Amino acid sequence: MNCVLGIFLLAISAMAGSDVTAAEGAKGDAAATEWKAGVARTVITPKTAVWLAGYGSKRAPDGKLHDLWMKAVALEDTKGNRAVLITSDFQGVPKIMSDIVFQRVKEKYDLDRKQIMFTFSHNHCGPRLGDDLVDYYIVDPEQVKLVDEYTAEMVTATVDLVGEALANLAPATLKMGEGHATFAVNRRNNREADVANMLEKGIPLLGPVDHSVPILTVTRPDGMLEAVLFGYACHPTTLSFMTWCGDYPGFAQVEIEKNHPGTTAMFVNTCGGDQNPLPRRTVQLCEKYGHMLAVGVEEALVQTLTTVSGGLRTAFELVELPYLKTVTREDLNKFAAENHEIRARWARRMLAKLDAGETFSNSYPYPVHAWQLGKEMLVIGQGAETVVDYALRFKHEYGPGTWVCGYTDDMISYIPSRRVWEEGGYEGGSSLYEYGRPALRWAGDVEDRIAASVKKLVEQVRD
Repeated sequence: MNCVLGIFLLAISAMAGSDVTAAEGAKGDAAATEWKAGVARTVITPKTAVWLAGYGSKRAPDGKLHDLWMKAVALEDTKGNRAVLITSDFQGVPKIMSDIVFQRVKEKYDLDRKQIMFTFSHNHCGPRLGDDLVDYYIVDPEQVKLVDEYTAEMVTATVDLVGEALANLAPATLKMGEGHATFAVNRRNNREADVANMLEKGIPLLGPVDHSVPILTVTRPDGMLEAVLFGYACHPTTLSFMTWCGDYPGFAQVEIEKNHPGTTAMFVNTCGGDQNPLPRRTVQLCEKYGHMLAVGVEEALVQTLTTVSGGLRTAFELVELPYLKTVTREDLNKFAAENHEIRARWARRMLAKLDAGETFSNSYPYPVHAWQLGKEMLVIGQGAETVVDYALRFKHEYGPGTWVCGYTDDMISYIPSRRVWEEGGYEGGSSLYEYGRPALRWAGDVEDRIAASVKKLVEQVRD
């Protein structure tokens, strides 16, 4: 960290501490009667040699830069309505894992699916889970065993975490604000090799981005800043080595918690499916981006935050997203003979399913959430790797105080907007095989279907 940034951060930190302690303490008693909040956290760094997720190769861990975490915040209004948001340093939570979590949480704590969002940062220096991106990796019996064991362990850890957050419910004030950070680059519109030179020469980068850093604070009646939930739209793919690390969100959380001792920092990836941190591939750059994001959070903290009034309403549905065309045995035979390792592995696995008598669905159940917090805050949760167009659209349609979270409940695949679908390319084209789907592309109307679901759910929680 250079001297100017260091002095700036110290000044911001001091101001933030004043804002969320003395000021909150003076005003918090009345506001805290409208909410209860509970915060919990647990280390999820594997103790076994589970491979790191992503990048389509065997990546055995060689150590860690810092621990990986799963964290949760539980909310309750004066009528007893509850919701729990989980954040994690996982690359992707698959449906076969999250469905079990939701079922057990219902059994143990009587929370319905609409009351839980299970988010993951999409960190590529985190561990494999279940069948997420299963065809990315060579089949290794020992690794299959380790992944199955770790996934089962994480199911139990998640359920226990929710219970701990609920047990910690206590009076709190919720406030919201927004900072900014500028390191996310639209990777569809800018060649990675050109970005460093463009930035150095001041050449404007191309394509839509969302550089906002929304925050939600949880403050106790005595002024203690219990938690800061913050978001940003960008892939956590600064690093591609073999070391456990939370990538830039991990470094941001470490820095925020250092600036505010006793506070839990929680990150959600808003809609970063087509956004990359560029340039990248060094720890120094990863630390830099984490610092930039932490400064964006501190920037928001020193502003006048908006108090979130009481009242919690939640809604959820699974909307069927159709495939453009489900693959046939003939298609799969052709792909299985290709010199494309991941696609051939996928095709062989799909053929085995057909041989076992399975049939392929023409669509996939896509999770959509809407939570209304008071009159001020709307949280939209969407499954999988949503591109930035979704955040920009829904924030425009539903106004200030709208958060749009991708990477919720189920990894699934990239979820293109209509624009990205028509343009094609990696996020909008024929890449669904990478995620184990029985098709190559989504149908062209997936954005319309998702938007219709969001509209219906928002009407329910705002009615």
